[in-house]
Amino acid sequence: MTWSLLVHDPESQAFAVAITTCNLAVGASCPFVRSGVGAVSTQSLTNRYLGPAVLAGLARGLSPQAAIEGALVGDDGKHLRQVHALDRHGRAAAWTGRNCVAHAGSRSGQGWSVAGNMLSGEEVISDTAAAFLTREELPMPERMLAAMQAGEAAGGDRRGRQSAALILTTVEDFPDIDLRVDDHRAPLDELERLMKLWRTLREPGLRDSPSRQNPSGLTDLDEIDEGWRRRGLDLRLSR
Repeated sequence: MTWSLLVHDPESQAFAVAITTCNLAVGASCPFVRSGVGAVSTQSLTNRYLGPAVLAGLARGLSPQAAIEGALVGDDGKHLRQVHALDRHGRAAAWTGRNCVAHAGSRSGQGWSVAGNMLSGEEVISDTAAAFLTREELPMPERMLAAMQAGEAAGGDRRGRQSAALILTTVEDFPDIDLRVDDHRAPLDELERLMKLWRTLREPGLRDSPSRQNPSGLTDLDEIDEGWRRRGLDLRLSR
């Protein structure tokens, strides 16, 4: 019903998940990331408890394979689940239950993993992976979206399309990027439009936002006003 791409970039410490499906609000159910720990997507007949459970295993030092196996132990519906995970060492693992609807499968390499089910064919996974590996000139989020578009061009979800999401975290306790398209005729196209808006409207302010290194962020009103003016925004804070 879904396919997704997990990526880890050791240089920026980023973990990210890009995902799309023919179902409502995939971003609310399937992708999970934790700074310094890993990325997970829980798919097919989704069990949302598996995402946090796998991340907890990775945080304890388990390999992705062991973390997934441990999370599935108590799930009587494991034959219906698809889960894949990526850790801070770039190691990946996937589980596709025997009753996941064909085409269902996965592919991975150092620092990335693709998995999907109820797809139009194996090419969705292989073309997603190939596009990710060959679009190194792009920034990581755009590279992931280009890869997902390649999977869509190969047939995507065999039922059609409805929602998509991209979530990325680096060193903070919350995502740098958390974009969701919950219901759209062309969700990946809409996600790309939102990504462009994020680059223009959100990314420039990240350096001044509260962070681990600067818990209060920028608080000088004159500097805040000047930053808005540089970005073409006519917003003055009340004094």
